[in-house]
Amino acid sequence: SKEKLFYGGHGIVGAQVSLGTGLAFANRYRDNNNVSLTYFGDGAANQGQVYESFNMASLWKLPVIYIIENNRYAMGTSVSRSSAETNFSHRGASFKIPGIQVDGMDVRAVKAAGDQATEWCRAGNGPIILEMQTYRYRGHSMSDPAKYRSKEEVQKMRSDHDPIEQVKARLMEKKWATEDELKTIDKEVRDIVADAAEFAQNDAEPDPSELWTDIVL
Repeated sequence: SKEKLFYGGHGIVGAQVSLGTGLAFANRYRDNNNVSLTYFGDGAANQGQVYESFNMASLWKLPVIYIIENNRYAMGTSVSRSSAETNFSHRGASFKIPGIQVDGMDVRAVKAAGDQATEWCRAGNGPIILEMQTYRYRGHSMSDPAKYRSKEEVQKMRSDHDPIEQVKARLMEKKWATEDELKTIDKEVRDIVADAAEFAQNDAEPDPSELWTDIVL
């Protein structure tokens, strides 16, 4: 969505990192004060183009926040078995890129780290890394049975660290919202998701002529 400045995901693992770095270069060139938020996972963090991007971003002090979503298992392999350096906030050290480890399951910590990183970039300091320590409950895909971890581990993360449940508990504890109000919000969100799924699965296919939209020959 160019309108919302959202440039999507990419099938090639780690490819979005170099593209996000290019967007940061464009923002610096245009001097528009924008910051590129470039997301990738702990698995993609081992791709070579990631470090080529780090080097370029640091050399040219590009306004880019590299957000590493560390869910501990990449596509299905524990970081302890696949990564020599498991503290992903250190991954930019040889390029003089600072990094911060963040509790990615706590919306307050994520907001604070995001604000700090954005200020860093807009001050002309160049790139910064945020390692978001998070967790996914399901397998990487429909064909992933997720047998590389125990059901007890998953359940413990759900019960002790679920970000939505943490927010819900705090809101109710501080009496900022009632359970009925939160249920109403939950229903509104579920309706939005259901509408989106309905559109994706059942809306008519675009006309073949759309293949040429925004294509310059």
